[in-house]
Amino acid sequence: MTIAKAALAASLALGAAAPALAQMGYGQPPTTPTQMEPPARAETPNQPAPLTANGQPAQAQRQFDLSRTERAALAPVIQAAQASNWAAAQAALPAAQAAAHGNDAKYIVGQLQVQIGLGTQNTQLQAAGVDAMIASGSARPEQMLTLYNNQANFAVAAGDLAKADRALDQVVALSPNDPLAVPRAAQLFVDHNNVAHALEYYRHAIAAQEAAGHPVSPQVRRLQLATAYRAHSPETLALSRAYLAAAPTTQGWHDALTIYRELTPQDDDRLNLDIYRLMRAAGALSSERDYVEYAELANTGAMYGEVKSVLEAGFARNALTPATAATEHARLNEANTRAASDRTSLAGERTSALAGSNGGAALRVGDAYFSYGDYPQAAELYRAALQKGGADPNLVNTRLGAALALAGQRAEAETVFRSITGPRAELAQLWLLWLSTRHA
Repeated sequence: MTIAKAALAASLALGAAAPALAQMGYGQPPTTPTQMEPPARAETPNQPAPLTANGQPAQAQRQFDLSRTERAALAPVIQAAQASNWAAAQAALPAAQAAAHGNDAKYIVGQLQVQIGLGTQNTQLQAAGVDAMIASGSARPEQMLTLYNNQANFAVAAGDLAKADRALDQVVALSPNDPLAVPRAAQLFVDHNNVAHALEYYRHAIAAQEAAGHPVSPQVRRLQLATAYRAHSPETLALSRAYLAAAPTTQGWHDALTIYRELTPQDDDRLNLDIYRLMRAAGALSSERDYVEYAELANTGAMYGEVKSVLEAGFARNALTPATAATEHARLNEANTRAASDRTSLAGERTSALAGSNGGAALRVGDAYFSYGDYPQAAELYRAALQKGGADPNLVNTRLGAALALAGQRAEAETVFRSITGPRAELAQLWLLWLSTRHA
């Protein structure tokens, strides 16, 4: 059986939930010194704001506190940059750097480095300028988000992931009202084709938020899951559970179980049937594929009561299209006929299975009881199958746990699910998660 990968990918789409990073300054030119005051203006920090023609105060420009030596050293660089004489600007830059002792002077030197770097297409100089502006302590608070964004971008491009992480941590800290700050930060690594580090950043940033007592929203965990899923990361199943624990919605259950199906052997019809059983218990059957494949699997196992109830639910919810309705109506009619005769013989088969030594027979009869919703009787037969042997204990325990869970025997079900190992252990964990959402 196949999985609707395109539909699942659309369900987990990052783009729909996380606006483009360019909106936060990623990929944009760093702050340039075009707003910088000429050095002469910096001598008079208390000068009244000039007036416009109508007598209203003009918008005040920023004024810097520069020494005479700093002004003298900065002037040649500023003049050359304003004239786009990049060779002269670069030649004068070292003297300006050496003379810059105050915070404002260091900030202006950083702006000039950025401007010269842009003019000469020198990204290393741009990066150094951004670093200098941040380190100066003179940048305005409203500039810091863009500066740290650009610092992170330059660091990732240079392969300095530790520096990028530190810059992005500052971006997240400066974005307390942005619920998607962490996914936006992690997306920078995705955009630079480093999904592995994007996932590493998610782990680091989420752990830091949790340690600080800040809740991590379900949406953040969903985007983390989307990144892992698209990268085929071994973390995917664990992240799927973490997302589901944060938001146990029907859509979440559908996504988590579909992902699990995709990441497990596709030729195991018995496991796929058990996955659909949890999907049904969680109310997460939604597509035509869900109902049709579930009915096919149950029909293959001669579980006619389940074929009947699943298809009836699919028709009642208008989940089956006209293209498949005729086929599934025929399957439903056959299931009704078979179920009528099957139920009359079930009591005798139960007696024989309990008395016999064949665990496989007890499993088959237990499956029949399960399909009719007779969960206590199913549990009895599954326990007998375990005792008699001859059947895969992890398979039998999966179905025993499901029967106990659906019969309302939560504690007993949890004990059984915790004993399951191998490929079915993940499904057992998901059942335990589902049980944790039920009222005690």
